[in-house]
Amino acid sequence: MMKKITVVGAGHVGATLAQRVAEQELAREVVLVDILEGIPQGKGLDQWQSGPIEGFDTKIIGTNDYGLAANSDMFLVTAGIARKPGMSRDDLVRTNADIVKAVAQEIKRLAPKAIVVVISNPLDVMCWVTKQVTGFPRERVVGMAGILDTARYRMFLGEALNLSVEDIQAMVLGGHGDTMVPMIGYTTVSGIPVTQLIDRPALDKIVERTRNGGAEIVAHLKTGSAYYAPSSGAAQMAEAIVKDKKRLLPCSAWLNGEYGISGVYLGVPCKLGAAGLEGIVQVQLSADEQTALQKSADSVKKTMDAVKL
Repeated sequence: MMKKITVVGAGHVGATLAQRVAEQELAREVVLVDILEGIPQGKGLDQWQSGPIEGFDTKIIGTNDYGLAANSDMFLVTAGIARKPGMSRDDLVRTNADIVKAVAQEIKRLAPKAIVVVISNPLDVMCWVTKQVTGFPRERVVGMAGILDTARYRMFLGEALNLSVEDIQAMVLGGHGDTMVPMIGYTTVSGIPVTQLIDRPALDKIVERTRNGGAEIVAHLKTGSAYYAPSSGAAQMAEAIVKDKKRLLPCSAWLNGEYGISGVYLGVPCKLGAAGLEGIVQVQLSADEQTALQKSADSVKKTMDAVKL
């Protein structure tokens, strides 16, 4: 258990994430920070009062003051505007870059040894903004995207196969967006290659639905975006780090030559433990998968070019 974890942003993702972190007792204290007066205070108090019912002793404090986040062991950054119908993740970049830059400056000032998990969109670019502004090593700035994309992929596969998602092993790499790369060759059901259980046209449809998973939810909600599954993904990363579990999870990490790619955040298999990012596992890719991963990296870099730090 950590002493203090701060969740930045008390919107749907942040508030749900704070609740998950508290219920799992990943820290003795959770600080929920937001610029809107009264919102984090009210939500934090409400969540704290659920402790006697849910059976957790973690204290949740809502605040507009970053000072209460001083010396946090971990920051979970959800701050930013939500994607609206018809808006691509890249459309968010300029506005959210300014927001995340301001958050990163506070983290650097108040908790220079913290580990940062970024959830804000466009995810891969916001990770880069955070790393650049804080000056933290790549081990302490990682992004939650691949876990969410993989969860959607596994759920759609489970639905198509009429099998439990618990028995579906899969991983989605690449950027968090239209260029994500579901690893069909490494997708299995209790060790059985998924290609033996479902034909390729059906698989291709599932891959396409996975790529559009966020947009599908936005289209239903009209005025918001996904938050239950994203918060679950971030909580899983936080748990792996807090409990030093050495989990191998698809996360957005800064690449220094892995997969032949450098100078960009991209979803890859990451080993998460007490030090944060403790390693990147390089798996063998087919020529098509390598091409798709490079295309995804190029797309992220193009979006990075639109940001002025």
